[in-house]
Amino acid sequence: MKRVFLFLTLLILLFFSTAWLPAQAADRYAACDLCGYCPPDSPPSNWKSCKECLYPGVTSDDPLSKNTLKIDPLTNVGPTVAPGRQYTMIGCIKTDLGFTEQEAASSVTQTLLNIIFGIVGGVAFLYLIYGSFIILTSQSNPERLNYGKRLVFGAIIGVVFTLASVFIVNFIASGILRIPGFG
Repeated sequence: MKRVFLFLTLLILLFFSTAWLPAQAADRYAACDLCGYCPPDSPPSNWKSCKECLYPGVTSDDPLSKNTLKIDPLTNVGPTVAPGRQYTMIGCIKTDLGFTEQEAASSVTQTLLNIIFGIVGGVAFLYLIYGSFIILTSQSNPERLNYGKRLVFGAIIGVVFTLASVFIVNFIASGILRIPGFG
């Protein structure tokens, strides 16, 4: 009887002594981050560039470390996204268009200029190839030769005109108007 009583006493003491100890909780993780990574699936191909845009404070480039998913045990929230940033199909765009952030307005403008440069450069290259093809296949026909020359010169002039217009916009924005972020 004494053994049973001693056993029950030890069992009760063990229960109450462990009940008051703080429990070590396991790390908690969100289901998905804003870059589209949802474990156990593999991360998207653009995850690294999205992470650099939306989570600049996260240093690990390994998505399996789950640093973009870890929930803070004190505040019970996941990692916050950098304010004023959006990751789109065309890349990282700073959307805070106020004058509080240094390069906010120029980020949207620069993204649009990059798109315009890509389109104009592609069209000019195609016209240059087409004009060269016309010149090569003209067989000494003066009309076809002049048409090919006009296409080649037009493509070159179009690229120069686009470069000059972007240079003028950047010069006016940074040199004359002194808009923050251009320069």
